[in-house]
Amino acid sequence: MTTFLALAISGLVFGCVYALTASGLVVTYVTSGIFNFAHGAIGMVAAFTFWQLHIAWGWPAPVAFLVVLLVLAPLLGAVVERILVRPLYGAPIGVTLVATLGLLVTLLGLAFLVWPPDTTRVLPRFFAGHTVTVFSLVIDWNQLLVIAAAVTVAVSLRLFFSRSRLGIAMRAVVDDPELAALAGTKPERVSQLSWAMGSSLAALAGILLAPLVTLNVTDLTLLVINGYAAAMIGRLRNLPATVGGALLIGFLNQQAVGYAPPWFNDYVSPAIPMILLFLAVLFIKGERLRAGSLQGLRMPRPPSLQRSLLSGAAFVLVAGVVGSQLSPANLAIGGQGMVLGVVMLSLVLLSGYGGQVSLCQLTFAGLGAYAMAKAGGGLGGLALAALLPAAAGALVAVTVVRLRGLFLALATLAFAQAMDKIFFLHALGSGSSLEVPRPSLPGIDLQDDRVFFAFLAAVFALAAVGVLALRRRAFGRRLIALNDSPAASATMGVSATSTRLVVMALSAAIAGVGGALLGGLHGSISNNDFLLLNSCVLLLLATLGGLFSPTGAFLAAMSYALFPKFQELFPDLGQVQFLFTGLGVLALGRNRYGIGGQLADAGEKLRALRVSRVREVARAAG
Repeated sequence: MTTFLALAISGLVFGCVYALTASGLVVTYVTSGIFNFAHGAIGMVAAFTFWQLHIAWGWPAPVAFLVVLLVLAPLLGAVVERILVRPLYGAPIGVTLVATLGLLVTLLGLAFLVWPPDTTRVLPRFFAGHTVTVFSLVIDWNQLLVIAAAVTVAVSLRLFFSRSRLGIAMRAVVDDPELAALAGTKPERVSQLSWAMGSSLAALAGILLAPLVTLNVTDLTLLVINGYAAAMIGRLRNLPATVGGALLIGFLNQQAVGYAPPWFNDYVSPAIPMILLFLAVLFIKGERLRAGSLQGLRMPRPPSLQRSLLSGAAFVLVAGVVGSQLSPANLAIGGQGMVLGVVMLSLVLLSGYGGQVSLCQLTFAGLGAYAMAKAGGGLGGLALAALLPAAAGALVAVTVVRLRGLFLALATLAFAQAMDKIFFLHALGSGSSLEVPRPSLPGIDLQDDRVFFAFLAAVFALAAVGVLALRRRAFGRRLIALNDSPAASATMGVSATSTRLVVMALSAAIAGVGGALLGGLHGSISNNDFLLLNSCVLLLLATLGGLFSPTGAFLAAMSYALFPKFQELFPDLGQVQFLFTGLGVLALGRNRYGIGGQLADAGEKLRALRVSRVREVARAAG
């Protein structure tokens, strides 16, 4: 019984932390309609800032705590709302998701820059050494502080939204912003205040969680993300249900540690919050949750088959010539760009044409690499590398087929994180690697790096031609129609279920082939190659490059492959892939078509100008 109570108290403490972060998510969402994927990163930055003030600079703990909680965190939230969020009101859901994901990776990059991971940091517990005994159960004051903070915040929010004039104004802005404005309320100021409050709650959760775990940038961010599940249990509106869901997550996690069999704790227990997040997203019914709005798509015109084949052949020819001149190190970088370009093409098909946000494409790539390793290489292994992820993608699609936008993004996020904890960590081994052979072709020595580079270029070209061919066919038109207006597509007899299932399976197969070739390029894979945060970077870079064209996918992939080179040039910048990607996304703003889209627009204008001049000459000639 003592063990049960001790685990229950520990679960209550973690549940209270999740409740704090989930409450902050709810506060910001209900007043803006924008889900803040950077909420966990804000809590992480606040925890490291508190460490910097209190431990590194020697500030008294109460002073550092109040400065972070009441000054720095609200200021950050207010600035984020004014600069990033306010221009996004009414924007398509894809734009808002990318913007907050961009903020997430930017904060990660800044944290790595300011607090390099090679230094060990420890944040001591509050009131260390002070305990209280209740029925032979020893509880330290830090645990009591966490519980008291959660109870105080829950009661305060309840009273604030039901009794205070400002809280009632926030509720009014949620229900009808225009009517609230007519009554004298300023919706922008109310929303800015809610983001300041949400940022403070994220900071409080991060500071209280940090002494309980290792002070690590990525680990702390992902632990705060566990609060997403509680927010979804509360349907992003109901604060009591949110708190109850958070306590349930903490309780189940800790009880599993004490009573579940070893295999359960090894494989399932670390993923319990993500499993609950996945289930909570699936069972949302009848909720009028705002998740952005759709706007008409302006798709670039796909080239003809002849032009695609000629461009692909020219690409392979140029790649072969360039590859023959590259050094072995640069050849590896270029090869990685090619295989990541194949994975990016899966996002062009799924997210660009189909409008389905996926944060698990590297998970499918990892399954392809794993299948290739187990098959022992060859063309059969490459086929299996496509089939296994395709089956997984179809299974995910069947489960989440009715979800779109925010809820699909959260479901794929939960799937990717659960696969990291359940599958890759054990199938590939922590700190170890799995050998992946290269495919083999009769008469072609793919073990030669330069030949393999040309082969990778050919695979990318074939995949690009295939994606463009799908875009020109009836299936591609159905995808565009579903992306533009699902309701109108349904009236025309388009089956959303079968179309989304097929496109998810196809995109997963393409990503799986890319993952198998990535493993063959390096000779091995590890569990760190397919992490959730890397999938986020992949999606953001694909959006920067242009989700609607293979050209954008190639540009994005080469940027990703060049990050290690940038890291060598700027060793003091920490994880440059997070910082550069996040800053690029924030600078891009609301341009959903990316660099590839801008190039396509320029091409269309040049073609239109050329046609216009030809017509003028013809008209002048009579």
